[in-house]
Amino acid sequence: MIDLYTYSTPNGYKVSVTLEKLEIPYEVKIINIQKGEQKTSEFLKINPNGRIPAIVDRKADNFAVFESGAIMIYLAEIAGKMLPTDEKGISLVMQWLMFQMGGVGPMMGQANVFFRYFPEKIPAAIERYQTEVRRLLEVLDNRLQDHEYLAGDYSIADIANWCWARTAFWSGVSIDDLVHLNRWIDLLESRKACQKGITVPYDTSKLLKKENRAEAEKKFAESTRNMVTGAEKS
Repeated sequence: MIDLYTYSTPNGYKVSVTLEKLEIPYEVKIINIQKGEQKTSEFLKINPNGRIPAIVDRKADNFAVFESGAIMIYLAEIAGKMLPTDEKGISLVMQWLMFQMGGVGPMMGQANVFFRYFPEKIPAAIERYQTEVRRLLEVLDNRLQDHEYLAGDYSIADIANWCWARTAFWSGVSIDDLVHLNRWIDLLESRKACQKGITVPYDTSKLLKKENRAEAEKKFAESTRNMVTGAEKS
């Protein structure tokens, strides 16, 4: 049994989708990052960096793993699924996983902060991060032009990138013209594990729907803005 410490964010979804896909039993432990619960002494014993997600593997003497990418690798290895067995195949998956960890996630995160949450609008910062997000998503689109999935068969690299790419609008970036990226987003969206994983611990799917989106966006942005501004002062 896996204890999953998480909240409704793309990084949190990366792990819940992976757990669903691998059919590994897990129990959700909600860490409300808007209330600062990720900074409690109890949680810092699990993740010294004070971020979600994190897991504790009860079957492995309560072994704790933090960093979403590291968790995905750990889970795939213990399940023997969603990772190739040959060296080149493993490397290819790791390359696209690291692409998300080092590029897509951080850049979209910064775009979200300056476009959605930061109390003052800084046009240069917004443009800088939105431009980089668009470039990175174009890299994915180019890759997917000749590949059904990012790294051979469906893998944790797809899950990691999908959990972020599907939220491009939240960063203020349009991907309507990226046909290969949209084909792939829709492909993963049709998978039951993806559908279930993005409802853990809360279903925020209405934020991604065009109809009736404005009010949900406003409320979510306001609550997250408080978290961001609080972090700046701490």
